[in-house]
Amino acid sequence: MTDTAASSADAAHIVGAPVLIVVDIQGGAGQTPPDQAAIPIHMPGREERRARVRRLVDRCRDAGIPVVWIQEVHKRSLIDIGRELDGSEGPHCLEGAPDTEIAAWLDPQPEEFVIRKRRYSAFFGTELEIVLKAYKADTVLLVGGLTDVCIQYTAVDAHQHDYRVRVLTDCVAGSTQQAHDSALAAVRYLQRDALVTAGDVHAYIDSRVDAGPARARA
Repeated sequence: MTDTAASSADAAHIVGAPVLIVVDIQGGAGQTPPDQAAIPIHMPGREERRARVRRLVDRCRDAGIPVVWIQEVHKRSLIDIGRELDGSEGPHCLEGAPDTEIAAWLDPQPEEFVIRKRRYSAFFGTELEIVLKAYKADTVLLVGGLTDVCIQYTAVDAHQHDYRVRVLTDCVAGSTQQAHDSALAAVRYLQRDALVTAGDVHAYIDSRVDAGPARARA
């Protein structure tokens, strides 16, 4: 491993066993996220982020790092949507709608967990904590969206459950650039090493390969 790669691996600050959590990258076979009109998104670079996430999922699998998928779903009656309509969002992620499904360019595997949630945090009212304990996770890697909503609230709950949180800043998107930046700053306030890039994580994986065969945790 080169000195540059070593430096990037150290920058990831990944301690113990990591788990990659892919948050709300939905849209089914469509080319846009679900309910684009209902959830305002004003950040460019979607295609670049998509490519980074796709490569990251593949690298994590190859390295034996578990991948967990999070999918927001609500009943069509909206009985389970709570106070989500009190803010900027309209009805979204309705059960049975094609664009509520995990994006078709991703491919959750049968042995991987797909966790449905009905609130913004992936921990709230879900089995995520049980899954992370099964994997003996120490560090959670967060990608997806929105940075200022589901990523931030999941990161906060992960922090409160005593996990090390690493948000991949070039693999998440916010409702606006300003909201994205503010959310990242809030997460970094909680954990000083929380903000990393896809390149940092790739360098960490490279360092594991150089150290010997990766051991999958199951």
